[in-house]
Amino acid sequence: MWTLGVNAPPTGWHDTAACLVNGEGEIIAFSEEERINRHRHSLYRKPVSAARLCLDRAGISPADIDVVALGWDVDQLYPGRFTSDADFLAYAVGLDFGSDLPEVVRVPHHAAHAASAFYASPFRKAGVLVIDGHGENESSSIWTFEDGKEPRQERSWGRTASLGYAYDAASTWLGFSFLNAGKTMGLAAYGRAAGLAAEQLVDIRDEDFRLAIAPLTEATGRATAEDIKRQYEAQVAAWRDRYTRIVGADRPQADEENLPDDPKAVTVAWTAQRIIEETVTHLSALTRKIAGVDELCLAGGVALNCSTNGTLPGPLYVPPVPHDAGVALGAAWAVSPPKQHTRSLSPYLGSDIGSAAGLDTSGLHRTDLDVDEVTRLLLDGRVGAVAQGRAEVGPRALCHRSIIAFPNTAEVNTRVNTVKNREQWRPFAGVTRPGYSARLWEQQEHLSRYMLGAAKATDLGRQVAPGVVHVDGTTRPQVLRGDDAPLVGAVLDNLERQGVPPVLLNTSFNDKGEPIVDTAVHALGAFRAMQLDFLVLDDALYTKETGQGAAR
Repeated sequence: MWTLGVNAPPTGWHDTAACLVNGEGEIIAFSEEERINRHRHSLYRKPVSAARLCLDRAGISPADIDVVALGWDVDQLYPGRFTSDADFLAYAVGLDFGSDLPEVVRVPHHAAHAASAFYASPFRKAGVLVIDGHGENESSSIWTFEDGKEPRQERSWGRTASLGYAYDAASTWLGFSFLNAGKTMGLAAYGRAAGLAAEQLVDIRDEDFRLAIAPLTEATGRATAEDIKRQYEAQVAAWRDRYTRIVGADRPQADEENLPDDPKAVTVAWTAQRIIEETVTHLSALTRKIAGVDELCLAGGVALNCSTNGTLPGPLYVPPVPHDAGVALGAAWAVSPPKQHTRSLSPYLGSDIGSAAGLDTSGLHRTDLDVDEVTRLLLDGRVGAVAQGRAEVGPRALCHRSIIAFPNTAEVNTRVNTVKNREQWRPFAGVTRPGYSARLWEQQEHLSRYMLGAAKATDLGRQVAPGVVHVDGTTRPQVLRGDDAPLVGAVLDNLERQGVPPVLLNTSFNDKGEPIVDTAVHALGAFRAMQLDFLVLDDALYTKETGQGAAR
């Protein structure tokens, strides 16, 4: 049995994705469409290329697919839009399934999010907390999952009582897209570092919460996409007005590059961050109480807020794809759950990088990959990129499609932000091995596998790796285990053998406005376009010939 899970339009109109699982619930391949079509977030684009990647990996054709599972209830949101499953499949997926169409299963959005988190975790039983902008009828929900039993939704809060809406409003007040909430989180750290007071905009109750912007009357179970859009715009406008009244301005007083110097902008970001942290802390404790276990999983777009995740006690698991792309996986698993899941999900499920054979490498110097040479380049202050193996799923590069540098000075942060054409105030993450991580930062058993939790840096961490420590003293660490990423792991081990702190700066291999690179073609193109010094591509090391752009 083959199940193709999708996040697809018209319901899943951003972060479209496809995931293929077999009858045992094993993932064959999983990719976000943006990686292949090269349009960031793949807005309003069907995941046809991602779906083809999945089928090619399995060696099957569209006619072999038994079920297409969508992580939304499209019939509620778009009543009458599609006259048949064939009509829907042509619009949303775009594959030619032939005359024998697969069954189409519509999985409610939060149910798909919840499944993606629990079945990716190593837990046998867990409470699952889903928090995002909205699903069809809810913005927050609590679930109990246990192997061998049907999932149970325990609690939910309506769409317009949305933490995601509150954060979207802050992001757009700051001049960002709602899809750039990570910038808001990074800016909020300046408020934390300054000990800034934030107006209390959430009232925490025993088993409930009330936001300062009251929810609207909702047509639960009957709200259409147009109804939801209208209420979303009204609530976001109300939140923006509230932030405007708090700071006495309706927009930042500085440009994006200088937002940390604007106390009004920092106040708005920090105020929104505090809403998230206070409410998620409360709901996490409530989820554990209801489920009757300490094991907790988070999903939904708010689960990408690593600053909040890092404040929560363990055992805590967040999958590498907690955002909407993850409902492709969750919908597939709702149909065909894994028979066993004793280990955390490997994130390396996308495209193979391939080699540069037959590709244009003019202007580049190629040598066979040598770990000692890569280590030497890094210790010499060079900034390079790595593109090896299968691509990661999710928004975090985890050393298969990464830019790396040695973070022994704060200036390396400036240099890499320049390479990536980013604002200079934005932070970077560090990566190390399990045996050294406790010396650098607070420990996070599961969050650090995917760089999804902020952790306080130790005194040693601040001393030896200032390039990955943010203004509030935290980093967003990755702990690299075994052979998960062979080149980066080998470099870290090499550094330790040389008596050098085994830690690197790790950030996504992409230029401003671009998705993370996916194939060798993308890697070579980005290497040429960016001021990088070297590129590890498959089993080769490339440097630029004289006159080509480099990091210094």
